[in-house]
Amino acid sequence: PTTPPTTPPPSSGFVVSEAQFNQMFPNRNPFYTYKGLTDALKSYPGFANTGSDTVKKQEAAAFLANVSHETGGLVHIVEQNTANYPHYCDPGQPYGCPAGQAAYYGRGPIQLSWNFNYKAAGDALGIDLLNNPWRVEQDPAVAMQTGLWYWNTQNGPGTMTAHNAMVNGAGFGQTIWAINGSLECNGGNPAQVQSRVTKYQQFTQILGVPAGANLSC
Repeated sequence: PTTPPTTPPPSSGFVVSEAQFNQMFPNRNPFYTYKGLTDALKSYPGFANTGSDTVKKQEAAAFLANVSHETGGLVHIVEQNTANYPHYCDPGQPYGCPAGQAAYYGRGPIQLSWNFNYKAAGDALGIDLLNNPWRVEQDPAVAMQTGLWYWNTQNGPGTMTAHNAMVNGAGFGQTIWAINGSLECNGGNPAQVQSRVTKYQQFTQILGVPAGANLSC
């Protein structure tokens, strides 16, 4: 009779193990799962999978550090300031705000907000997030997919995607530009920048790689 295999099943192939993920996010909301993250990776196979082993780990650390900052350590699923909720509808878009004026508040690991971002992310991922933005706060894999969509494809207020910043050696500071631009960089909010940098340094340490140059913005 065949005995059940004692070897663990193959890992996700992600450079961050589940144990390291749990170490990074000791107080995380149960909504944010390691499986939700690894399932979402299928949408962006180049993420944390480009360049040397060091670069792969630096990119993973950079993404997770920014995510940690945005969500209070993967605790918050939705934006905490409900007074902001009605502000994220750009009525100038031809498709308007079908889910409602106040439906496009920050959700998920990168706090996706604005009707046009929900539309673009949904189009890219093949999910109708314009009409059903709530999926981002209900489905852990969709939540992570929106974070990876922004990271891999959007320059935001910066000059390059966060993915390209890490892969091409521009440095962690450029990922902050891509996410929040002058709201934080160029003296906009040095404490917020430092919070992101400190988290990135912690996470690269957990993964055993140097943080690299150009950490700040």
